Amino acid sequence: MTIGFSSRAVRSTCVLCVAGLLTLMPAAAAARAGRPDPGPPGGQRAVEQSSPLYRSGTQVRLRHGVPGVPGVSALSWVVADAGTGEVLAAHDAHRELPPASTLKTLFALTVLPVLPGGIRHEVSADDLAGIGPGSSLVGVVEGQTYRVSDLWNGVFLNSGNDAVHVLASLAGGWSATASRMQAEARALGARDTHVRSPDGYDAPGQVSSAYDLAVFGMAGLRRPDFARYCSRVDAMFPGRNGDAYGIMNTNRLLTGADGVEPYPGLIGVKNGYTSNAGNTLIAAARRDGRSLVVTVMNPQEGGGHAVYEEARSLLDWGFEAAGRVDPVGSLPAGGAPPRKGPQAAPAAAVARPSGDQSGWPGTGTILGVAALGAGVTALGLRLRLVRDDGR
Repeated sequence: MTIGFSSRAVRSTCVLCVAGLLTLMPAAAAARAGRPDPGPPGGQRAVEQSSPLYRSGTQVRLRHGVPGVPGVSALSWVVADAGTGEVLAAHDAHRELPPASTLKTLFALTVLPVLPGGIRHEVSADDLAGIGPGSSLVGVVEGQTYRVSDLWNGVFLNSGNDAVHVLASLAGGWSATASRMQAEARALGARDTHVRSPDGYDAPGQVSSAYDLAVFGMAGLRRPDFARYCSRVDAMFPGRNGDAYGIMNTNRLLTGADGVEPYPGLIGVKNGYTSNAGNTLIAAARRDGRSLVVTVMNPQEGGGHAVYEEARSLLDWGFEAAGRVDPVGSLPAGGAPPRKGPQAAPAAAVARPSGDQSGWPGTGTILGVAALGAGVTALGLRLRLVRDDGR
C-alpha cells in the first residue's frame, strides 16, 4: 500500500533512517575501544606458525590413491568445502593480492542487510560522483528512479561500479561503507583484506587473499538474497523512458559465454578483473549433495579465460578428492544463520572502522540498534517502499 507523501521526502526520510541506524555503529565501537580483540589462543602469530595455510607453495594432504592437485598458474588459490569450511588444498592462501571486483562480495555482505530490495531511489549526481575511469558500468542514469533490487542485479551481474556507488551512498557514504566493510571482514575472520574502494577498483593498499575471498563466498551463500543474486544468469535493467534492457552475468562459468563451457552445478559467485589485479574469481558449485567454493587469483598463463579453466580443474579435483584428503585448514565456522534484514546488520559491523578489532556491543546497544532497524523496516511498509522479494 502507498500513501501520498512526496516521493523525494520519502526517499530522504528513509535514507536518514538508514543513516541513523549506521551512525550508531561507530558509537558502539567507541564504547568498546578499550577492549582489545582477544584474537585466537596464543595470538595470530601462533596461528600463522602452526597452520599450513600460512606456508608458501601448494598445501595438500593426499591419502593413498587420491590424484594430485592439478597444475594451475594462479598466484594464489583455495579449494574448500562450502558446508564445513574445510580447506582441501590451497596455494599461497594468505598471499595479499588486489581482489578486483570479487571484493563486491564483501560489499554485498555488508550492505545487503540494511537496504531492503523494494526501496525506490532517484539517483543524484552526488550518488555517481567519483567513479573510477574505465570502471565496469551497468548504465545507472542520474535523475532516474531504481529499486534497490535492480541495483543489486547491476552489482552481481554486470559488476557495475555505478550501482555500487549508488548503494554505498544510500548506506551512508563511500568512506563509511569502506570502514564497515573492513569491520565486516574482521568479524568474518578475514584478516588479509584491506578495503580502500568498496567497488574493488584498484586503490593503493587495497588487497585481499584467496583465503579471505573463500570466506566471503561461503558467508554469502548462507544468505538467500546473496545466493539468489550471485546465481542469476540474466535480468532486465531499467532504461530510460520506462523501457528496460537485458543484462547478463559476466561469470562465464555460469553463462557459458565467449566459448567458455558452463560448469555443471555452478552456483555463482563473482568474477573480477583490473589491469593491476589480473583476473580473479570466486566460484561455487554443488554435486552429489556437496558444495565447494574455489577462489583463483591472477593466473599467469592462458589468457583472460584461464581463470575459469583453472577454477574448473580445481572444482573437478575437489569433488573427486572430497572425503579422501585430510584438510590443511579451515575457513571460520560462521555457523550463525544468515542475517535477515536491517535489525541484524550491526552485529558484524560494530567493530572499530578500519581497525583490526571485532566483537559485539553491549546488550543495550544491540537492542537500540535493532529497534531503529525495525523502524526502518516499518517505514518501508508504509511509505512507497514496495514490499517484494528483491528479485
